[in-house]
Amino acid sequence: MKQFLSILLILVLLGIPGSAYAEPLRDGELKISAPSAVLMEKETGELLYEKGAHERRPPASVTKVMTLLLIAEDIESGKIAPEDTVTASARAASFGGSCVYLEEGEQMSVDEMLKCIAVVSANDCAVAMAEHLCGSEEVFVERMNRRAAELGMADSHFTNCTGLFEDPDHYTTAYDIALMSRELVRHDLIKRYTTIWMDTIRDGAFGLSNTNKLVYWYPGCTGLKTGYTSEALYCLSATAERDGVEFIAVIMHGDSIESRNADAKALLNYAFANFTLAPLPADAELPEAQIEYGARSSVPLTLAGDSRFLLVGKGGEPCSFSYSLPGHVSAPVKAGEELGMLVVSRGGEEIARRSLLAAEDVGRIGFWGILGRLAGSLVGL
Repeated sequence: MKQFLSILLILVLLGIPGSAYAEPLRDGELKISAPSAVLMEKETGELLYEKGAHERRPPASVTKVMTLLLIAEDIESGKIAPEDTVTASARAASFGGSCVYLEEGEQMSVDEMLKCIAVVSANDCAVAMAEHLCGSEEVFVERMNRRAAELGMADSHFTNCTGLFEDPDHYTTAYDIALMSRELVRHDLIKRYTTIWMDTIRDGAFGLSNTNKLVYWYPGCTGLKTGYTSEALYCLSATAERDGVEFIAVIMHGDSIESRNADAKALLNYAFANFTLAPLPADAELPEAQIEYGARSSVPLTLAGDSRFLLVGKGGEPCSFSYSLPGHVSAPVKAGEELGMLVVSRGGEEIARRSLLAAEDVGRIGFWGILGRLAGSLVGL
C-alpha cells in the first residue's frame, strides 16, 4: 500500500493574485449578440465564456485557420520554406470571392501566398497552397479533417480549404474554431502575417488591406481570421495579447461586421480586465519522489501537460502551492508515470491540481544489488 504524505512546501507567489476560474460564463452574463461565441485563454486552454459553443455552423473563411495551420506546420517542420515557389493551376486561378486574381501559371513564393491568405483571405492562394502541399485540394482536405480529429474538434468536418462554398457537410463550432486557433497562434511565424494591416504584392502593384479591422484599432490584436457568406453570416476568430497573456474570441453567425467586432471586443475586454497568468513552479523547483528497490534512490518530477501557467482572476489573495507525494514508490518506474500532485490553493481553499510525473525511467535493482546495498549499509558505506 502506498501511503501519501502531504509535504507542505508552501511557495507563496508574492504579488500574483487570484483564484482559478472554475466555470465559464454563459449567455446573459455578458451581452453578446451572436448566437455562437467562445472566449478561451491560449496558454492553458481555459474556457472563460461560451454561448452556443457546440452548435454546428458553416464557418465561411474562418475555415482558413486550419489551412493556415497546416501551412505553418509544414514550414516549421522543414517540408516547405517561405522562399519556395508556388505555381497557380487553372483551378486555383478560377476561384472568386476574396482573391488576388491569380493567373494560371503565375508564380509566387510561399511567403507571398501565406500573406495573401492571412491578410485578404485569398481563396485562389489557399487552393494553390493546398495543391502545392498535397497535389490536390481533395487530399489536402483529408489532411485537414485528420488534423481536426487530432485536436479534438469533435463537431467539425471540412469539404474544402476556403469556406467559400455552402455545403451541409462543411461545418464546425465556435469551440472547435477556438481549438484550431489556439494551435495556430502557437506558431509565432503566423503572427508576422496576421498582424499586417496593409501591404502589397507583385512589386507593389496590388494592394492588400486586412479584412480583420481589429488589427488596426484593438490594442494587442494578433489576428486571426474573418469570414462571411450569406449562410454563415459574419464570423471571426480574434486573438489579442497583452502583458504575456493571449486570449481567443470566436464569433459565429453575427448580424454585421460591426456587431461581430463589438462582440469580439466585449469578450476580449472582459478577459483582459479580469484574468492573468500565474507561473507554476519550474521543474528545477519540484521535489523528487523517493524510489524503493530502484537503480536510483529518487526520480525528478515534471508537471503534466504543456502549460506552465495557471489562469487566475485579478485581485484577491495570492496563490500558494503544496505537494502531495508518496512516502516511497516501488521500482520500476516509467517516465510519464503519475507519482503525485501539485495542489494550488487560495485563502485556504484548493482551486486547482496538476499531476506530477516521473521525468525518467528508473529500473528495478536485482537481488545482488539489494544484497550489496544491505552489506554497504551494515559497514557504513
